[in-house]
Formats: sequence, structure tokens, C-alpha cells
Amino acid sequence: MKDYLETDVLVIGSGIAGSTAALRLAELGIDVLLVSKGKDPTRNNTYYAQGGIAFLPEGEDAALFAGDIIKAGDDFNYRPAVEQAVAESRRLVQEILIGKIQVPFSRKGEAYDLAKEGGHSSRRVLNVKDMTGRVIQEKFDDYLQKLPKLTMLFQHTVIDLLSYPHHSTNPVRTYQEPRIIGAYILDQKSKKVARVFAKKVVLASGGLSSLYLHSTNPEEAIGNGIAMAHRAGARLANLEYVQFHPTSLYHREADSFLISEAVRGEGARLMNLKGEYFMEKYSPLKDLAPRDEVSRAIYEEMIRRGSDYVLLDLASFARINIRERFPTIFQTCLDYGIDIGEKPIPVVPAAHYACGGVLCDLSGRSSIRNLYAIGEVSATGVHGANRLASVSLLEALVWGVKAAEDIAAVIGDDRDPYVIAEVPAWKYPYPQEKLDPALVWQDLVTIKTIMWNYNGIIRTVKRMERAKADLEYLKHRIEKFYKASEIGNRIITLRDSVQAALLIVEAALRNRVSRGAHYIKADED
Repeated sequence: MKDYLETDVLVIGSGIAGSTAALRLAELGIDVLLVSKGKDPTRNNTYYAQGGIAFLPEGEDAALFAGDIIKAGDDFNYRPAVEQAVAESRRLVQEILIGKIQVPFSRKGEAYDLAKEGGHSSRRVLNVKDMTGRVIQEKFDDYLQKLPKLTMLFQHTVIDLLSYPHHSTNPVRTYQEPRIIGAYILDQKSKKVARVFAKKVVLASGGLSSLYLHSTNPEEAIGNGIAMAHRAGARLANLEYVQFHPTSLYHREADSFLISEAVRGEGARLMNLKGEYFMEKYSPLKDLAPRDEVSRAIYEEMIRRGSDYVLLDLASFARINIRERFPTIFQTCLDYGIDIGEKPIPVVPAAHYACGGVLCDLSGRSSIRNLYAIGEVSATGVHGANRLASVSLLEALVWGVKAAEDIAAVIGDDRDPYVIAEVPAWKYPYPQEKLDPALVWQDLVTIKTIMWNYNGIIRTVKRMERAKADLEYLKHRIEKFYKASEIGNRIITLRDSVQAALLIVEAALRNRVSRGAHYIKADED
């Protein structure tokens, strides 16, 4: 990569949000550069989304769907955002996912085979069995490769967003409104850093759940976008609402494998190791309660019984062909010696989804000029305090389109002719300290352990205060390490991890009200 590149729009992230925005922009004739730190399109949360994408089927009242989203979000949702997601769902699913990229959603005869998941009052989840995200991502990648206005770069890590006045050598910029003008981006292979200048930047960098010891996310999901947006001065919201998925496979070699909520939607029930089905003790919705309630119920059962996991019994209740409906889950569990058609699945909750992030409006505009945020990195208000199952892909699709169309309407051709001269090239430290991977690994494990133990499913003020103190100490040490080290993906990940983790803990400490995925238990004497 050259010392600098120019493009109309820089899209950071290759999941459904970034892919949708890039597709729409490129088809509107706008030059787009899409960058992803993963080595290929599979390294994002979209690819690992098993369940499906919720939408408004023909004949269903939109208010019913919106009501389910708001009920799951503990009535902390931004209603206009919820209404936009629901109102646009059918049109955009049909236009983009079915019409353009041709996702082969499962059918039952001529009709789509819609699934019902926890918190939904009807069957409205389009799926490709239990591999919906993978198929959507693959179809997007195939389609995007053909767009002449789009360039994609994988194994490129965004270090920082470029902004006026912060990165400008021109002191007069101090008097102007702050704005984003691009990013410093690392080529992981060459270890060279380039400036990328763009009229607009779309942040679609995904989630942060791999900041926790147990997570359903790929290891790259550590909140890079949250950290860099915060450094640039963008407003953040609702970071304390980190959703834990109730059921990830409990196996020492399969910590991040998700057992889809659709499994409970097809009748599976949770039981403790004594063989007692327990969800009716915790919710009138039983096993189809919202994720925060199910996760806490499992946690309580584990603590009460002194066990490391509980069991998810599909075999006793399924009225479907298990192998046909859940081929990926069936085969993966079988690989670990578990025949889910014959016996229960050992499961444990795991960090899964960030309901908050970079605050944005109905078009994806953040609080800082030229920066848009879409997908899991954003806080649109759709999810409130707890996300309803299979609404994340829908939100990403809708805001990907809305952001692209807003950008197309305002971008014009007013490139700043002075931007390249005013922003200095990346300054490499001299001498560069060699990175010791053992030290980085230890710090990352420490961060994950702090987040899991002190800021996890059930929190207390004392635990969160300990987390803040420990992370502040780590942050200070890591910042010194970062400034002296040779630049690379590991040190960028480490710096962003500790900053994002601390932002989550600080948000949790400020909010003393238990709601949704943020649950505070009284400190014990």
C-alpha cells in the first residue's frame, strides 16, 4: 500500500453492515474502500450468526414485532429506531438479501420456513437452517467482488481515525468543527502504515464480546471501533448492556461454539445436572424467555448446584428432524462425542453481543462530522437494554442502507485540497521495541478474566470498582508499551482491548439500575 490513499468513502468492517453499505454506495457510483483486519470475509460476527434474520412477514401487524423488540429491550429502546427497523425489514430483506445477493433461505414448500426464537411471539425468523450468517456473508462476498467502484482490503487494521483538528499541522483548524477525514491503516503483512483520506467514514467494525473469557465471537471482536471512536471524540451510549448468550457448547475445545436460540425455539428445554427442568422457576416464558433472563437463570443454577454447566435437552422434545434442521450444530457436537438426537447438550452462557456502542441517528450519523456507525459497533437504540434474537442482522442491514443513502445525498465533490499536506505520515518509534508475544497474551488473558469475573452476567459495585482499578493500571502500562513497540496487529489489539474494556466498566459503574443485560446484585458483607 502507498504512503496514502484517497477514496470517497472508507468502510471499516466486512460483516453484513459494512457489506450492505459498501454495496449500496458502489451501486450509486461512489468510490468505496472496504477494509477488514480479518484475513478473509469469515472473520466477523455475521459469519458466525446461526439463527437467522427477523423480518415482518406478510399479514403480521408491525406493532406486534416492535412490541417484542421493546419488551426484550426492557422498554429502554428508542422507539423511532425500532419502528424504522420493523418498517424497512420486509422491503430490504427482499430487495438485497433475496433479490440481489440471492440468499437461499429455507423453505417449506413454496413458503419460507420461518423459525420462532426466544422473545418472539410468532414465527418471523428467516434462516438457512443453522448457518444463516455464513451463507449471507458468502453471498455478499461473491456479489461485492463484481462491483467496479469497490476495493476490498483484508488483513488491514485501522489504528486510528484521522480527524481535524487533532491530526492537522494547521493551527487554524482549531477554530473549525471537528470532523473525521480518514484513518491510519496498517498492512499486517508489510507492517507499513498508510494514511487513507476519505470524505466519509463508515464504522462497521463489529462487537466486543471477545473481551470476555467465554465468548461466542471470533477473537477479533474486541471493540476496536469503540476505542478508536472514543479517541476521536464521538459520543458513546449503553456500553454496559453486554448481552450473554445463554447457550454456548461447554467443551474445553469448543469455547466459542454457539448453540443457536432456535434450538429452544424448536422445543429444547434447560435442565440442571440433577435432571430438573428449571426455567419455569425464573420466567413465565420458561425456556423462551429473553436472553438476559435465561443467562441469569443458568448462572444461578450453576452456582446453586456447584456445577460448571447445565444441559439443554432437545432430544426429548423435538418434533423435527434434528440433523436436517440443525446440521452444523449436530455435526459439531458429534465431533465432540455428543449425539444431540440422543442426549442433552452441555451448555454455559458466554458473552455474545454489545447492545450499545457509538451513538448514531436513524441514518447512522455519529456525533462527529463525517463519521457514521452501523451494525454492532453502533448504538441506534433498537436493542435497548437487551437484544431480541435475530434482530442484529436486521439492524445492520437497515442501517447499512440508510447510511449509504444519506452519504450519497450529501457527499458532493468537495474534497479538501489541503488534507494530505496537513496530516503527517505515520511516525514509527525509534528505536522500535520488539514485541514479546507472551507478554501480550498474558495481558489479554488478564483483561478477559477481569471482565468475566467482575463485569459479567451478575455484577456488584465492589467487583466493578475492582475491575476499574485493575484496568486503569493495565491501561497505563500498555500505553507506554504501545508507544515504544513496533506497530503490529497484536499491540493494536492490546491497546484497544484495555481501552474498550475500561469504557464498558465505567459505563456499568455509572448506571446503578439493573435493567436487561446489566444486572447488579447487592454487595455481600
